[in-house]
Amino acid sequence: MNGCEGWVASAGHILGGTVLKVNGSSHSTDVRERAAEVARTVFGWPSLRPGQAEAVEAVVEGQDLLAVMATGYGKSAIYQIAAHLLEGPAVVVSPLIALQADQVRHLAERTHDDEEAVAVNSSQSASANRAAWESVASGAAEFVFLAPEQLAKEEVLERLEQARPGLVVVDEAHCVSAWGHDFRPDYLRLGAAIERLGHPRVLALTATGSAPVRDEIVERLGMRSPRIIVGGFDRPNIRLAVRRHEHDHEKEQAVLEQVVGLEQPGLLYVATRGDTERLADVLSERGLRAAAYHGGLKAGERREVHRRFSDGELDVAVATSAFGMGIDKADVRYVVHADITDSVDSYYQEVGRCGRDGEPATATLHYRQEDLGLRRFFAGGKADHARVRSVTSALSTGRPTPAGDLAESSGVSARALTGVLNLLIEAELVREEADGFTLVRKVADAEAIRAVDEVVDRRTRIDESRLAMVRGFAETLRCRRQYLLEYFGDAGTEPCGNCDTCESGSAYEHDDEDATSGFRVDERVEHPEWGEGRVMSVEDDRLTVFFESVGYKVLSRELVEEKGLLAPE
Repeated sequence: MNGCEGWVASAGHILGGTVLKVNGSSHSTDVRERAAEVARTVFGWPSLRPGQAEAVEAVVEGQDLLAVMATGYGKSAIYQIAAHLLEGPAVVVSPLIALQADQVRHLAERTHDDEEAVAVNSSQSASANRAAWESVASGAAEFVFLAPEQLAKEEVLERLEQARPGLVVVDEAHCVSAWGHDFRPDYLRLGAAIERLGHPRVLALTATGSAPVRDEIVERLGMRSPRIIVGGFDRPNIRLAVRRHEHDHEKEQAVLEQVVGLEQPGLLYVATRGDTERLADVLSERGLRAAAYHGGLKAGERREVHRRFSDGELDVAVATSAFGMGIDKADVRYVVHADITDSVDSYYQEVGRCGRDGEPATATLHYRQEDLGLRRFFAGGKADHARVRSVTSALSTGRPTPAGDLAESSGVSARALTGVLNLLIEAELVREEADGFTLVRKVADAEAIRAVDEVVDRRTRIDESRLAMVRGFAETLRCRRQYLLEYFGDAGTEPCGNCDTCESGSAYEHDDEDATSGFRVDERVEHPEWGEGRVMSVEDDRLTVFFESVGYKVLSRELVEEKGLLAPE
């Protein structure tokens, strides 16, 4: 756990939260001493990484906290230590059952206590879930892991109320943000659940929190004047590169040749399930121990691929983005993307899975501009109008209706109902109360459909603007690491010397030009049409600005200056 450097903190204020500057902090408190003791005696960690002690201190002293830390930088240690210093169990909301199981197992191994951590989820037997709740009720369990949909159940909230948790941890917190790359509708209701529990301390954790995502996490979870720590995004040992291609066949051959020639083990990310299996077969024929991984595999098959990769029995896992959360393998030597990702957030999260041991590693994106069309296809989607009408009709009684009763009365399956309800909640037509869901006001079918269509359209604009940012990364002539770090709020960085644009010299040419632009990364500006915005990146000929109303926009710097389109806020 010790020896990690490179922490940064972004400047400014986010919805009333103060940003903690990690480097150079001189605080020395009893809380930190106790945290260090717990780290040593309970978990066997000789010391804490920069930023972890500050985060634990903030949580224990009663503050809500948002920790934005790169993949592999020890976010879990914050809640594990804080929970041991607080009264009541820690409720840990985690989106993947497999990830919950890993955390429960790791905690049991470190503390030598089988009741230290428990999970309650749909994959366990009823008797196993009963035993877990008994451990929570008796006070034996320090941690209870739940999927977000569990907190929509009345019986779960009642049990948690009785347990009086001292801490609610929201892992993968970017899932609550529509601007995040992995938005999960079930996360939308976490703010109401936290209030129902009396708003214990809230600790939100994410590895992909750009400034817009951070803002929305704070707002959606109802965090109160939170402290915000941003750190660990600079991974200087990873060489970043983009290789551009004209033809799909030529790109595929280049990907295969690169993977075969690299030091193993590594990860090859592709866009489709079919490609995982096809390319895994080709790589196996070329002498590598390769296996495919995607969300369509049976749970047992996914676990086996994960195990084989973690245990060193595979040279390469060929995977969709489904392969990721919970990977804890230090010696991954490369991450190769055969296709462009849906966002900068997901790209850098996947890149962060290589080189965790601090040794040199390689991250290469193979880019063909035509591949952007495939990502737009994946992002598309429409609301099911018939289901919207059925749900609003079933809610027209005016009485709060539990989700189970609503599924029965509307004729909409429980899985589909979640999506419809979240569209209606986001459209501000439905609210969730303690006894169930209710219409905010009487609404005609046409109005309800128009409102949810507007929500879907807004989500589409979000997807398109995220895609514009990752396209900017693929096509920039600036330092690629600069581009990424500025996206995550680390302004003022210099060319890194360990990416393809630095090696070609273009990064240094454009760095000199950017210095005279007159705009700063993270600066707040005002646009006459789109309103308030935040400067995300500055290049010699363009600015990228995030506007909450329309998302990320790439603007001609010449036109901005000529027309005076952006004014300081």
